[in-house]
Amino acid sequence: MVSTAICKILVTGGSGLVGSAIKEATLSCHALFGRDENEEWVFVASSHGDLRNYEAARSLFEIHKPTKVVHLAARVGGAYENSLKPASFLLDNLAIDGNISRLCHEFKVQKLVFCLSTCIFPDKTSYPINKSMLHDGPPHDSNFGYAYAKQMLDCSNRAYLNQHGCNYTAVIPTNIYGPNDNFSKGCHFVPAIIQRIAQARDAGADSIIIPGSGSALRQFISSHDLAKLIIWVLKNYNTPTPIILSVDESDEIMIKEVVQQVCKLSGFQGTVEWDTSQTDGQLKKTADNSRMKEHIGEFSFTPLEIGLAETLAWYDGNRHLVRDGLTKSEIRGHRKGE
Repeated sequence: MVSTAICKILVTGGSGLVGSAIKEATLSCHALFGRDENEEWVFVASSHGDLRNYEAARSLFEIHKPTKVVHLAARVGGAYENSLKPASFLLDNLAIDGNISRLCHEFKVQKLVFCLSTCIFPDKTSYPINKSMLHDGPPHDSNFGYAYAKQMLDCSNRAYLNQHGCNYTAVIPTNIYGPNDNFSKGCHFVPAIIQRIAQARDAGADSIIIPGSGSALRQFISSHDLAKLIIWVLKNYNTPTPIILSVDESDEIMIKEVVQQVCKLSGFQGTVEWDTSQTDGQLKKTADNSRMKEHIGEFSFTPLEIGLAETLAWYDGNRHLVRDGLTKSEIRGHRKGE
């Protein structure tokens, strides 16, 4: 007999980049990558409670009484923001993640999925990186506070399993991008680049300055693709060993090429200048997706150009929802025609 009991799934960080994509994915039923008929998905944002505070976090659990949890809420930011406030990134994420782990145990949650990042891996390592290398050395200096906090989740998940039998796991996506991203000051690479280039285009600028050299290599994953894969993990992956969710190594692309694609898609025809006095972050973070393929099989990822076009269209249509952070010094030259 098929059970009709409702499975309530709580998603923290539910209004963000990945949370919004998961919400969209759950609008339809799908055996692998969508909502089951007996599921009720609840998406909460920072406005619903400060997860750094145990009592505030507990009140959310008391209200919703989740069966499963997808934990996306975190203090995140780009390399520059991380380098300015390493203590804040460390302490805030330790507090948030510690509270969620504790509450999932106290409320007997059946499954908890954390979302990590490839930037938490050691800076000096061999490539491609895989889950066994996670604790082999210190992370890159540009984000060590965030990275050490998130590394501890791997230890925490295993500790809760060994002591309490909890079913906690973690996904490790490569660089995420897509609609509903954070475009405010200190944001990640893709939204920052889209914002800079779109503003330069609209200002009719002859040139634009981009931080770094453009030589770093990255693997990018669309938030829509990641949402589907996280739903699969929630339903099917039951081990504390983190699983890397990524496009193939052959799809790794230089930052400079991404900037060129965004210029083309946005219609910006000015020149791009690189400020090499600013950090590139890690020059390479190539990730091994063989474990994902072993468990899920082949997955059809969104081509980067299509995903960037969708993200750019969302930004252009939602300027009123985001803060513009480009300074005048970052758009150089006079307006065309003046």
